[in-house]
Amino acid sequence: MGTIRFTKKTRRTTTLPRLALAATLAGAITLLLGTTGAVAANAATAPVSLHSAAKFAVLAAATVTNTGATTINGNLGLSPGTAVTGFPPGRVNGTVYTADSVALQAQADLTAAYNDAAGRAVTATIPVELGGTTVTPGVYNSAAGTFGITGTLTLDAQGNPAAVFIFQAASTLITASASNVKLINGAKAANVFWQVGSSATLGTYSTLVGTVMALASITVTTGVTVHGRTLARTAAVTLDTDTINK
Repeated sequence: MGTIRFTKKTRRTTTLPRLALAATLAGAITLLLGTTGAVAANAATAPVSLHSAAKFAVLAAATVTNTGATTINGNLGLSPGTAVTGFPPGRVNGTVYTADSVALQAQADLTAAYNDAAGRAVTATIPVELGGTTVTPGVYNSAAGTFGITGTLTLDAQGNPAAVFIFQAASTLITASASNVKLINGAKAANVFWQVGSSATLGTYSTLVGTVMALASITVTTGVTVHGRTLARTAAVTLDTDTINK
């Protein structure tokens, strides 16, 4: 009988610590889950993955047409079209891929990237005119579905070199002559994305920063500098004595 009582006492003694341990573990798990949720809720905007399209400074579907001494620092691609004209006098410091498997895959990856950017949750709806404003990291659209830049647009990364800026234009992107985009406090051209629902037109002697992903065409007028990419899904890219730096 004594042995039986000893065993029961032992079981009671060991059961309580186990219950306490279980409660402690449950509390720790709850705390961990709560912390994870808070981190996820405050997560920064992720960059848009371009996959193989990231290799291209210029990518089009119909044609790539150039006039004058354009310099493309990066690859040039065209698919399914076959007409790349104006090189020379234009110069491509990279490889030209025309209607081949590489350009085809780049177009497929561009479509995925475009859809990704278009589907991002919007941080804020801002005015059409971006010139004269300073924008912090996030995802932006406008009520009119278009964006324009006259003067200087400043992108402020607030000290975070991984900060991402996504601009969703349901219709057009039009930049004025001599307009420019300025990067400050760690902002990088590689983390700026312009998702354009129809066509983009970059004004003469303007400077644009970021990757332009247009559903239709991209017209880069005379003397433009792009620090990024001009990627057109279904139509042409037209160049005129420009500089494209991927």
